[in-house]
Amino acid sequence: MLREIAQIIYDKKGLNILALDVQSLSSITDYLLIAEGHVDRHVASMARAIIEELKREGQNPLHVEGLQTGDWVVIDYPGIMVHIFMPGYREKFSLEKLWQESKLVDLPINTDSKTS
Repeated sequence: MLREIAQIIYDKKGLNILALDVQSLSSITDYLLIAEGHVDRHVASMARAIIEELKREGQNPLHVEGLQTGDWVVIDYPGIMVHIFMPGYREKFSLEKLWQESKLVDLPINTDSKTS
């Protein structure tokens, strides 16, 4: 599911996609997936695409926050927390620095996939 979310973000022209394994550091999630969009509408559009695609597969988010403003959207799935930022917000909150003891997850992304 982590790779599928990353692929959806890539296909929607998301930027700087990064996944962190925080299983040994967090009791609320196993993985953080962090990415950026160009503007607030792009961020919200990527988040909606993730939610819609995974719903088709029977996966519903536990909680979604930030779709109205689009500057930072958080989608919480069991074991995966997705954070999609506008670039300035990503730098401001620096989740990568907060979780610097985490392990980086390899995300093989199909760069030949069709964009939507």
